[in-house]
Amino acid sequence: MRTPHDTYPGTRHDGSVRCSNGTTMDPRLNRRQEELIALVQREGFLGVDELASHFDVAPQTIRRDLNLLEDGGLIRRYHGGVSAPSSVENVAYAARQTLQAEEKGLIAQAIAREIPDGSSLFINLGTTNEGVGRALLDHRDLRVITNNLNIAILLSDNPTFEVIVAGGVVRRRDHGVTGEATIELIRQFKVDYGIIGISGIELDGTLLDFDFHEVRVAQAIIDHSRQVFLGADHSKIGRNAMVRLGDFSRVDAWFTDRRPPDELVSVLETSNTQLHIAG
Repeated sequence: MRTPHDTYPGTRHDGSVRCSNGTTMDPRLNRRQEELIALVQREGFLGVDELASHFDVAPQTIRRDLNLLEDGGLIRRYHGGVSAPSSVENVAYAARQTLQAEEKGLIAQAIAREIPDGSSLFINLGTTNEGVGRALLDHRDLRVITNNLNIAILLSDNPTFEVIVAGGVVRRRDHGVTGEATIELIRQFKVDYGIIGISGIELDGTLLDFDFHEVRVAQAIIDHSRQVFLGADHSKIGRNAMVRLGDFSRVDAWFTDRRPPDELVSVLETSNTQLHIAG
């Protein structure tokens, strides 16, 4: 193992998010707030006092964080505590663009460094993959098939690229394309690299997502790629989602920002999946 735009209603022109109470959420969450989200995703339910003790801040500070995160759809508040969002509905696209933005950028650059000029590749949906698209712009002579209209528009600026857009149903929330037509086009190719994202990773190596249609497209990409690269930051570990994509036996390399728990490292070794820790 080697270690080495469309937005949802409420998004403003500066990238901030209009919350349900009429206030504006700054897209740049601080480190404590990002760690709070990851902790809640991992533990399931935590109390306000427990969180205050963990971060060594006053309960009032935690309550302010929770109010902000709840308004952004990033957590669920209950009397005396907080839990992760629903396992059947993902966090809004505009909010996902702001979470772990620095880490996603490092992951994207690490993936791009592994893609030689003159390669063919699939790139599917997700904010990390859109970062990969940006990181690939200095390459030459790539042939890219994508079901992400944001990536297609971005990569079309490079005159040496050939970009093929999969047909299907366009999702307003993120400009992703899914459906039977999408899968049929993917099945016509066999490419060098398939670059995929994921919403959740269980410690037994199960890969999870929220959208059944999106998962079917990702499975087709895996089946028709010579190498499969997964880009997923540490916050995806332990996160709940209801649709099973597969496991790490179908992934050649995982690009992330932190060393995963030892239990998951053992799964990677068994699956012969390379681990790349960006940065």
